Amino acid sequence: MPENNPALENTTQSRRAAVIINPLKSPGENFKAAFHRLCETQGWAEPLWLETTAEDTGPGQAREALEAEVDVVIVAGGDGTVRCVAEILAGTGTPMGLVPMGTGNLLARNLGIDIADPVAASHDILTGTDAAVDVIKASLDHAEDEQLFLVMAGLGYDAAIMANTVSELKDRVGWLAYVEAGVRHLPGKPVKAKISIDGQHPVRRRIRSVMVGNCGKLMGGIEIFPDAKPDDGILDVVILAPAGKLGWLTVLAGIFGRKNSKNTSVEYFTGKSAEIELDHEQEFQLDGDHLGKAKHLKVTVGHEALKIRMTV
Repeated sequence: MPENNPALENTTQSRRAAVIINPLKSPGENFKAAFHRLCETQGWAEPLWLETTAEDTGPGQAREALEAEVDVVIVAGGDGTVRCVAEILAGTGTPMGLVPMGTGNLLARNLGIDIADPVAASHDILTGTDAAVDVIKASLDHAEDEQLFLVMAGLGYDAAIMANTVSELKDRVGWLAYVEAGVRHLPGKPVKAKISIDGQHPVRRRIRSVMVGNCGKLMGGIEIFPDAKPDDGILDVVILAPAGKLGWLTVLAGIFGRKNSKNTSVEYFTGKSAEIELDHEQEFQLDGDHLGKAKHLKVTVGHEALKIRMTV
């Protein structure tokens, strides 16, 4: 009699998914029933179903999923929930799947994941393969604890938009609510900034915003980091420094016409790490989550530290 092969015993029938879902974003009980049916038809075991709470927005559920030794952890929610779960999964080897249910769904958009049909996105996870993506680790105001993001971090104007977007308007019109907040916050004073890439001699600027990107596309399809790739081991930094009455128009020209090297309102840098120091506190955001104010940010790339399960 031949010996049993453990690899052959771990067939599709034994595979199990965990679903970490934000109940505030859920499309309803129909999705849960549809996902259970999908697992059954695809030969997967009954899924582990975990809901986030106001007190635990994903990390605790991710740890529970890892302890259950599931084969994939599916995040059904927005970019904030994705980020919280990714902080736990990064470096573990357990893949994460995305079922986008938020307002921006920026990571999903950048990866080409279906953002319109939760069941179709779920099917693509259960039948997909793993792709490794970078994560960026952020240390705020010299804190020892690092936070992780997957799309973008920002100090200044962009974070003020996230902090002051009207929730009721966001529920009604989606990402256009950010546009309304952006218009309201166009006036403002620049802040002195010191930016160092890969430990090199810092550049000094007077800025309204400095952003660090891991992906290129933002809301509305705008590519503020057109050269960014989520798996290239490189972070992208952009400085926005509008000056004069037409300052924001020159910023737009700099974003949409990067070949104009004379435009100093928008400057791009790339590297494996960056350190940003401001002369006074500004609003701060990670992947669209406003996290208060800060005046110092250090970021480093974790190359291909997170596996994403999807159909390419």
